[in-house]
Amino acid sequence: MNTPTPPMKAAIIPVTPLQQNCTLFWCTETNKAAFVDPGGDLDRLKAAAAQAGVEIEKILVTHGHIDHCGQAGILAEELGVPIEGPHRDDSFWIDRLGEDGAKYGVEGRSFVPDRWLEDGDTVQVGNLSLDVIHCPGHTPGHVVFHHPESKVAMVGDVLFQGSIGRTDFPRGNHQDLLDSITGKLWPLGGETAFVPGHGPMSNFAHERRTNPFVGDAAIARG
Repeated sequence: MNTPTPPMKAAIIPVTPLQQNCTLFWCTETNKAAFVDPGGDLDRLKAAAAQAGVEIEKILVTHGHIDHCGQAGILAEELGVPIEGPHRDDSFWIDRLGEDGAKYGVEGRSFVPDRWLEDGDTVQVGNLSLDVIHCPGHTPGHVVFHHPESKVAMVGDVLFQGSIGRTDFPRGNHQDLLDSITGKLWPLGGETAFVPGHGPMSNFAHERRTNPFVGDAAIARG
């Protein structure tokens, strides 16, 4: 019996010295694709797209930190594609990508997204429709991309396997981050797998059982 082709396929490509997970995902019906958080190593990213045989339609950005979007504007220009995201509240981070790049040894260039995203928006890639969830805390304008049919979310630096995002950056907020995870991510369902901004994938059920910061036991302790 033939296994049906999933609507979405994806590859994770770590980039920059900070080993940030850039995700290349594509619609299997149309071969249209997007990069999520192409922070650097653009030659590697373009080679991955060529190897997959897909056509990049747009670039999606979860938040404005250098390792996630320092070279998104450069790549968008090279490929002639638009940038969507993050939420407008991260514009101050994007404005300082040049100076942050010098600090972290990563080339950075500021840009203006073709579309700022709001909670409840959707983004289209080929025939795929992904939900946009505004999850402030790590940064004020952080967004998450969720594809319900695939039960997959790309969460940037909101949540990691066994950890959560830092909140000691300008306009970070620890309580906002906890509220984003428990109030906006957990309701997506325990079987939802997620791609974090760094490190290995996990799923929400595993994190609710074991995460020392936002697991059910940790939240119950307050």
